[in-house]
Amino acid sequence: MSQSTLATQTPVDHSTAEPAAQESSKIAQMSQGRLMLLRFRKSKLAVVSLIVLVIMYLVAIFAGFLSPNDPRAVSSDFKFAPPSSWTWSGGPAICNLSQEIDPIAIKTVYKTHCDQPIPLHFFGRGFEYSFLGIKLDRHLVTVDKSKLLVAGADSNGRDILSRTIFGGRVSMTIGLLGVAIATVLGSIIGTISGYAGGATDNIIQRGIEIIISIPTLPLWATMAAVLPQSMPVTQRYFLITIILSLVTWTGLARQVRGKVMAYSKADYVAAAKSAGSGNMRIITTHLLPNATSHIVAVSMLAVPATIIAETSLSFLGIGMLDPAISWGVLLQDASKIDVLQQYPWILTPALAVILAITCFQLFGDGIRDAVDPYS
Repeated sequence: MSQSTLATQTPVDHSTAEPAAQESSKIAQMSQGRLMLLRFRKSKLAVVSLIVLVIMYLVAIFAGFLSPNDPRAVSSDFKFAPPSSWTWSGGPAICNLSQEIDPIAIKTVYKTHCDQPIPLHFFGRGFEYSFLGIKLDRHLVTVDKSKLLVAGADSNGRDILSRTIFGGRVSMTIGLLGVAIATVLGSIIGTISGYAGGATDNIIQRGIEIIISIPTLPLWATMAAVLPQSMPVTQRYFLITIILSLVTWTGLARQVRGKVMAYSKADYVAAAKSAGSGNMRIITTHLLPNATSHIVAVSMLAVPATIIAETSLSFLGIGMLDPAISWGVLLQDASKIDVLQQYPWILTPALAVILAITCFQLFGDGIRDAVDPYS
């Protein structure tokens, strides 16, 4: 070998190549679920969004304990009262609040009196609530002879923060339940359409096209308006959930159809048919498991749309109705510009909606990226 050839050879750094090879070998031996988890953890925004969503759902579950005031308690002494002012008097306290009449504007105004502090009591007794069927009256923070208004009060003197916390129970669970029902419908109908093909596929797809062609908001409004105004809150909640799910399954059904049509032409499906496997076994063993990750990703991205739909319907007065507590119901006070300008704290439920929607979208993006860990 000539000296010129020897001079052009570059040494191999085995200290770097061996760990990289070991890492590649470990990745190749990992299961699909493990790879998806590793890929999801790389998305910091998705992980943070998941943590925030878990906290929001925990807050909704323990709403009774965390709420300082009864969300349904009406008080004329606190109509559109501003957020409480904080002070210190041997411990955390709030300033006393009194009503006065403005003779010029001819309206009620509030004056704070920090020289009359009202101390906060931790784990004190307050309004009674039910948790897992047990009647309790302990709360994280309470005050005596007044109201702790962290985010002010609404037009009926009800605590906005407490109502926002309780409203999360409806607005955040109705999205999950609605998407769960839509996912089941979309998966079943999409699988049947993609696997059966022929006339069955044509009929199903034409039906989906008819549903998609109907304007969404008028359809929701018409279906929700059919429900009687006197319907109990629980029944209305479940019927609104069903209504939302009946018009959101079509997109998932089409995507599942495409996946099933692609998988049904794979060699392993042909081998299963040759081995005598029935259609149901092929669907449940080979087709749906391969499409599960895609179904989960699409479903998570559909939750924000369902939450927005419920909030919009309730805001327009055709979804959940008072005395039900949801974010859309709470935002009805914000429909008047003059009220919004004078009392901006009534937009607190909107902040909860924005936070939940943003976190669900970021979490859904992380799930969608993790579905294909090899990309």
